[in-house]
Amino acid sequence: MYNKLLGGLALLALVCSCGTAKKSQNSEQRVVKIEFNADSAYTFCAAQCSFGPRTMNSEAHEKCAQWIVEKFQQYGYKVEQQKADLKGYDGTLLKSTNIIARSPLEKSPRILLCAHWDSRPWADNDPDSANWHKPVMAANDGASGVAVMLEVARTIQQNDSIPVAVDFICFDAEDWGVPQWSDEVDGDSWALGSQYWAANYTGKDYQYGILLDMVGGQGAKFYREGFSMQYARGIVEKVWQAAGAAGYGSLFVNDTGGSITDDHIPVNEKANIPCIDIISYYPDCQQSSFGPTWHTVSDDMQHIDKNTLQAVGQTLIQLLFTE
Repeated sequence: MYNKLLGGLALLALVCSCGTAKKSQNSEQRVVKIEFNADSAYTFCAAQCSFGPRTMNSEAHEKCAQWIVEKFQQYGYKVEQQKADLKGYDGTLLKSTNIIARSPLEKSPRILLCAHWDSRPWADNDPDSANWHKPVMAANDGASGVAVMLEVARTIQQNDSIPVAVDFICFDAEDWGVPQWSDEVDGDSWALGSQYWAANYTGKDYQYGILLDMVGGQGAKFYREGFSMQYARGIVEKVWQAAGAAGYGSLFVNDTGGSITDDHIPVNEKANIPCIDIISYYPDCQQSSFGPTWHTVSDDMQHIDKNTLQAVGQTLIQLLFTE
């Protein structure tokens, strides 16, 4: 994903978020007693990284895909592997697999949680240019979102009081976007897996969706993302209210970050599902507003924080069990 920092849209979202902050803070919500287990989520993150960088067309990519499939099946989900041959910005044929896990619960409404699971093949934002052509381990930018989803799935299996059905999609081929060292220009080179899924989606299953991206980094905070405010402002408000009720209002900031080209864009525009992006934002980080490890060789387990995983995971549990 990359940051499009659209001034007018960001300003609009800022006005909207300021206008709803008081409402969110003052709204009363039953606090869910079910606990999200950050230790388990951390283990799921480490397990993905144990395969190595999950870059497209690699052995690690295929092995990790099977592991993810088996974990969702273990928690009672029916899993579909949506395979497609997609073309990268440079013409590379990408053997893509979107992993779709459908809840066995026949409840309405259905909610969609999603994240990308592939690794960026180039650490093109690394401070050392010698690393620009090395793959990224993608502990945060990829594995953390999948890890939180797996722990949410495990938690739901153990607690049948949830009033909704929750499906999961692990999108592939998100991070094959044009590298910074390339002369190519192609804004559609990102989020290829979600573009494919959304273009082929014909159902009307979901009340809304939530994308998780980079939800495990040290020192992370989550601002209201611009496109999320444009397409699904009401869902943003629900999630931020849930974060406050769960005790993580300080990490879910009532202010606007950038407008991010990410997997939620095709979900909104092609599948017509209102979908928001929970994505970390570091306004004071000189290296990147996505944080110091973004698209670097330092995006590893040493820079994953269980407290961040806990904040995001508990917010989702609070939201889903009070729908």
